[in-house]
Amino acid sequence: MAKDSLDYYIVPSEDAHQSEYVSASDRRREYISGFSGSSGQAIVTPNSAYLITDSRYWLQAQDQLDSNWRLVKAGEPGGPKDWIEWLELKVRDSKIGIDARMISHAQATLLTSKLGPRDSKMIYPPQNLVDLAWKDKAPKSREPVYKQGVEFTGEDAASKLHRVRGWIHQQPPSSQMHVGTLITSLSAIGALFSYILNLRGSDIPFNPLFQAYLFVSMDRAILFLDEHKVNEDVGGYLQSLGVERRDYVEVWQFLRRRDWGSGKVLITAQTSYAISLMLTHFRFTVAPSYIEEMIAFKNETELDGLRRAYLRDGVSFVRFLAWLETKLNEGYEITEYEAAQRLTEFRRKTKHFMGLAYENISASGPNAALPHYSPKRHSARMIDRETPYLNDSGGQYRDGTCDTTRTVHFGRPTPEQCDAFTRVLQGHIAIDSAVFPEGTSGHQLDVLARKALWRDGLNYGHGTGHGFGSFLTVHEGPHGFSSSVPLMPGNVITNEPGFYADGRWGMRIESALAVRRIKTRGEFNGPVWLAFERLTCVPIQTRMVKDGMLTKEEKQWLKDHNQRCFQLLSPLIKDDKRAVKWLKREVDRGIGLATGPGGMSIDWD
Repeated sequence: MAKDSLDYYIVPSEDAHQSEYVSASDRRREYISGFSGSSGQAIVTPNSAYLITDSRYWLQAQDQLDSNWRLVKAGEPGGPKDWIEWLELKVRDSKIGIDARMISHAQATLLTSKLGPRDSKMIYPPQNLVDLAWKDKAPKSREPVYKQGVEFTGEDAASKLHRVRGWIHQQPPSSQMHVGTLITSLSAIGALFSYILNLRGSDIPFNPLFQAYLFVSMDRAILFLDEHKVNEDVGGYLQSLGVERRDYVEVWQFLRRRDWGSGKVLITAQTSYAISLMLTHFRFTVAPSYIEEMIAFKNETELDGLRRAYLRDGVSFVRFLAWLETKLNEGYEITEYEAAQRLTEFRRKTKHFMGLAYENISASGPNAALPHYSPKRHSARMIDRETPYLNDSGGQYRDGTCDTTRTVHFGRPTPEQCDAFTRVLQGHIAIDSAVFPEGTSGHQLDVLARKALWRDGLNYGHGTGHGFGSFLTVHEGPHGFSSSVPLMPGNVITNEPGFYADGRWGMRIESALAVRRIKTRGEFNGPVWLAFERLTCVPIQTRMVKDGMLTKEEKQWLKDHNQRCFQLLSPLIKDDKRAVKWLKREVDRGIGLATGPGGMSIDWD
């Protein structure tokens, strides 16, 4: 920093592809700060160091940061909303450094505009300063890429490339014709070049992705991917598509020499700022990501695959819950970590299993009040019978990415816990049952998930749901319940309201949904009406449900959901008597709940 006369140096969570999850060799912020959460920025000054993160990670950060670091709680009342606002308020006549590869074009442009009035400017050192200090840095992955067959994708890569070229051709004319697009993203908005080429890899934890760049023009396509990742089969496949392969680092030479010829390159706002710096503004145009739109609409093959994947994942979840309850009733002590590992083992035996979709969230007591808590072997808590147990996890399968949360209780829940769980359930049902016209966004529906909670002055700080992939990333966009992008048939989205009593317990119910067209009685404005198809097939435990708080329709929904789970899952677990017994009991509990004092359902073993 002294050498470059820097007053601040930013160490983001992301890698050069703006990934949500990053490989071991790209965990620079975790290395320098000790904080392992998936979101947060480290900012170092000559005399201090700051970690800025949101409310999901405040407690985790407090636990992991040492005395060198100061935690900045983004979103706290009276505080900055994010690290950019914190920096804007802090700096004056300053030089702020960052690796240009690790920040998007959009963020770098925003920072420059905000820092100018503060007589401050961004500096982009040629080397990453953390890398210079990181002596035992993990090597880059050498795992090969592999093909994702059309039996899973429903569309071959040649067709997808044709659609991308059609979009390039349709771009409005400018002073210089657009000749192609550079696809860089591995981020939460989708693994774009993996999707286009129907290829998958193993470079990123929990995501079947590989680090590369893809250039597509009207008459050529170049994949910047190291040779050792391409076997003979994949090499022949790329040749059949007319895709040229060059080494990963050659993308910079390609941009420097303008090997595409005359004309501008189309990039998205999420593209690494290092790329736009290399191109200069005369050689690129920022455009919305057409491939992001492509990936958001699942075709019927992908939807069928997701249905099958969620059914198999549901089998694993039911086997696990039956095992866990039995062991606890037999007097065994089970840690959160042991429970998470056992669920992974059930999944590992499942057809098409390729790994976890994200780090297991297995939480009891106060840990369940942390929406992104993940247990560690030596610090995990014992699962108790006094508080709810929350498990948020999912498998990666060749035919789909799964994301499910269920909260259960193994003892006598308190009236407060039952009140909160019932309100969360009502919000879950309201989203699941929604009928809405075309043009409606997830953001417009979000209030349905919160209405019942708000009635009691309760709420949750995270989003209500997000898009997810077809054996890709567990978070996809651009749609979601926090997004103003309209929901359309073919979108898939999670439904996950919750409530968290800080320091005591927490709960969440999450199911995956697909947007489908339906026929309504009124059909006002024609066949424009949409609803959700539920993909997740895991019963919802009724032990914490106050049936007196539910409407007739909500009771029927709960009964129908659990009966459907029994009908679909029982033939698949008939060899597991323990799981069949548990499943049948949960279905029976959903029918005619007996109400005890205070409206609390009573059905103790």
